[in-house]
Amino acid sequence: MEIIMSVAIGFLFMAAVYLMLSKSLIRIIIGTGLLSHGAHLLLLTMGGLGGNSPPVVAHGVSVSDYADPLPQALILTAIVISFAVTSFFLVLAYRSYQELGTDNMNLLRGTEDYE
Repeated sequence: MEIIMSVAIGFLFMAAVYLMLSKSLIRIIIGTGLLSHGAHLLLLTMGGLGGNSPPVVAHGVSVSDYADPLPQALILTAIVISFAVTSFFLVLAYRSYQELGTDNMNLLRGTEDYE
């Protein structure tokens, strides 16, 4: 299962880098979203995908037979943060498109002789 997750994570990172290197602002935002999803899956895979063990120690369960709840807590926090950052990027892109009329990064950069 870890091999399949590693391939999926690699594909998400590859697609994210490809999109973030493009010239369109909306593609860059989608690329950052894919990168954050790849990071979430990486944290989940590194935390272990094993078994049906409970996330907390209950009566009658050995201390070595429980799942670590820390990766799930980190992923939940990262999901909330990435949602907030993505929504901020979308509002920023929408506002810049309203003001400038383009989402091309080369045109948004400006020139030095424009003053």
